Formats: sequence, C-alpha cells, structure tokens
Amino acid sequence: MTWEIVVGIETHAQLRTRSKIFSGASTAFGADPNAQACAVDVALPGVLPVLNQAAVELAIRFGLAVGATINRRSVFARKNYFYPDLPKGYQISQYELPIVQGGTVPIALPEGEKRIALTRAHLEEDAGKSLHEDFHGMSGIDLNRAGTPLLEIVSEPDMRGAREAVAYARALHALVVWIGVCDGNMQEGSFRCDANVSVRRTGADAYGTRCEIKNLNSFRFMERAIEYEARRQIAILEDGGRIDQETRLYDPERDETRSMRSKEEAHDYRYFPDPDLLPLVVREENIERIRAAMPELPIQRLQRFTQTFALSPATAAIVTSSRATADYFEQATAGASAEAAQQTANWIAVNTNAKLNERGIGIEECPVGPRQLRELIARLIDGTLSAKLAKEVDDAMWAGEGSADEIIERRGLKQISDVGALEKVVDEVLAANARQVEDYRAGKQKAFNSLVGQVMKATRGKANPAQVNEILRRRLG
Repeated sequence: MTWEIVVGIETHAQLRTRSKIFSGASTAFGADPNAQACAVDVALPGVLPVLNQAAVELAIRFGLAVGATINRRSVFARKNYFYPDLPKGYQISQYELPIVQGGTVPIALPEGEKRIALTRAHLEEDAGKSLHEDFHGMSGIDLNRAGTPLLEIVSEPDMRGAREAVAYARALHALVVWIGVCDGNMQEGSFRCDANVSVRRTGADAYGTRCEIKNLNSFRFMERAIEYEARRQIAILEDGGRIDQETRLYDPERDETRSMRSKEEAHDYRYFPDPDLLPLVVREENIERIRAAMPELPIQRLQRFTQTFALSPATAAIVTSSRATADYFEQATAGASAEAAQQTANWIAVNTNAKLNERGIGIEECPVGPRQLRELIARLIDGTLSAKLAKEVDDAMWAGEGSADEIIERRGLKQISDVGALEKVVDEVLAANARQVEDYRAGKQKAFNSLVGQVMKATRGKANPAQVNEILRRRLG
C-alpha cells in the first residue's frame, strides 16, 4: 500500500447522573421539548452554575479504569461560539487543565492486542438541539439536553484505518457501560463519536491534514465514513490537489461525507477560565474511595476466566463482551468444573448469542436464566442429553416451558445410553440395510454415516451418538 490512514477519535459520553452538570434539572430522555430546562440551562440573567459532584466522581472512575492521571486540580473554561441551541453563547468545558490526562484503551485485533493512547478526558456540558422536522421555514430549539453532563474522551491518532477505529470505539463503549459511567445508548445520543481522519504516504513521519467527521452514532456508519473519507483524500492528493482542514458530516443514504464548515482551532473558541466556577480540587481520600468501589475491569475478568476455566481467548472475549454477559456466565458456572464452564461459555457464545441477536435483545432480557442454563449443561455432561436434544430443550426453555429437567421428563427426551438397548437397535438397522453394510465394507464411508442416521432415526434422536458409532464399528468389523 502507498497510503496509510491515520485516525483519532473524540467521544462524547453522557455521564449517568440524574441531574445536569451545573443545575438540578433532570437528564431523563424523552421529555417534551424544553420541559427539563431550568433557569440555569436557559441562561437567565443572574443565574450561577453549581458543579454536580456525581459527574466528577464518574470522570474519576473512568480515569482510574484506563490507568490515567487524575489531576488533583482542574479548571473549567468558557468555550465561546455562537449557535442557536447554545443559550449562553459559550459552553462550559475544560481545556488547559482537564480532570483526566493520559491512559490507554486496549483493543483486540486478529494480529493481537493493541493499546490506544488517550490524550485526555474532560468534563463539559452538552448543548441543546435544533428541531427542523415539525416546522415550516423555521427551526425549533429544545434545551432539554443543554447542561447534560458529558465526558469528552480524546484519543491520540493511534489508529490505522477504519477497522482499528471501530475496534477502539467498541472497546471504549463496552468499558464506559461496564463501569457504569455511561448507559451507552447511541440512538439516544448518550455515546457519540467524531473521527479525525487523515492520510499519509506509507513510512512518512508527518501527519497529513485531517478532516473531522462529526456525530457518528453507529459503529457501522463510522467504518463506512472513515473508509469513504480516506478514499476521498487519497484521490485528491493523487490528483495533485490538497486537503483543506474542515468538519464534515456523513450521509449514510449516499454513503459519503460532505463539507459542513471549516475546522475550528482552539484559538477560534477564545477559551478562558470561567469566572463563575472555582478550580476543581479533588482530594486524595475521594480518589481512593472511588478506586475501592471500582468493579473488576473487563481485562481483569477475561484473564481470570481464561486462567480459571482454560477458556480460549476468543471465547473468553465473548463472555466478557459486556458486564451483564460476564455476570450471567459467572452465575451459570458457580461451583462448576472447568469442563462445565467451557461447555457453558461455548453455549453462550454460539446458541444464546444467536437467539439474542435474532430477537434484538440483551442478555439481561434472556428468558433462560443462569440457573436454567447450568441445569441444561449438567444434562449434557452427564449424558442425559445429546447436543441435538439439548438444543431442543433450550428452544423449549426459551418458549417458557419450564426447566431442563421438567422438559426432558415431559417430552421423554432422555438420551439412550444403555449399551444393551443400543446394540439391539443397531442389529435391527444392520439387518434392514444389508446394501449399505456391503457398501461400507467396500470402503464407502458415506454408508457408515447413513447407518448412524438410521439408528438415530429409529431412536428418535435419543441414542448416544458416541456409543452408536462405537457399536456400529464393532459390529461391522
């Protein structure tokens, strides 16, 4: 390849607080326009901001999770720009002294783990929202989001291409949801990404001119937007043109980015410390209290599952893809052997995930609870069920027909493992299929598979497949 794609990502994660960052107004989603905008949010004269302690603590929790430096002293600044949904004419943010500096987010790639460095994560307030659909020749302004607490997480330009960018965005999304910092709802705007994309000749040291693609609210759109933008820039450069630094939007219907405005630099916003807010000072005892309450992180849980149960890295990654999935797996394997844990992990990765995806639900809504799954896996291991019968029982449990044992008893699904009973069925099948016996002895392996199928059919799928194979081979010589 003659070109290298360089990507850095800025993410706005809405913090999980009940009230806004500088006012007591609610942050609940879905209220009527302007129903959750108080005097502070709409910037009435004389009002003053009061910092939300919960937002600060969530920012610290994130910083600890990524191994960042928590600045004991940080400063809020005014970011000045005009937009109709920004009632004060400025946004309260952090600039020179953010609360979180540095840190890394690990991402899993086919070639191994890569760590994406973070520049910073800072607190700021969200703006409102312009409404266009229900107005003719006008725009409406909804200030319900104005003042909603955000943590802006800025990565270094460490990603090379769309695949790595999406892997980073997914890993960051999983992390902030896992530690309870953000609910991660991309449809409601709780997790939004801006991708800074540039290209340079392979082997070059200097970065190319970057363009920022705003408000990417799905991983699929992020991948497509970055790929399109890289192709656009490469085409311009190979044609002898130059890239203008600008902000662009992605149009998913046309699968293209288009220019929105020239890219602002920090000096364009005329940052200065907010005179209404004192510097934010974080005490050591508060950091240690938050550290002590931190949940086990995804990477720690993955390593524990891998070491304790000898799970493959790929399977361990699936069962720790979310905190809810990891909790489900842990409850389903409480006190279980390594074999049972491995079977459970594989079942979740293949069967449970497939059903969840078909229904478009999360594992929190799974109708088969951890204890039910534990019982099903136990029946697989003790030979009561074959893999095929286990899937039938699982389907019945998803349909609400009761526990595994109840379904096995009611449907008469217990696997036949009695050697004498199986030998009798095998002998009957061999006597009725003399031609296939001859074909097998003549070297045709398909004939053997056909005989196995005949035995399974005769037992309505209840025969132990391993024992059927063993008896057939013994009978056939």
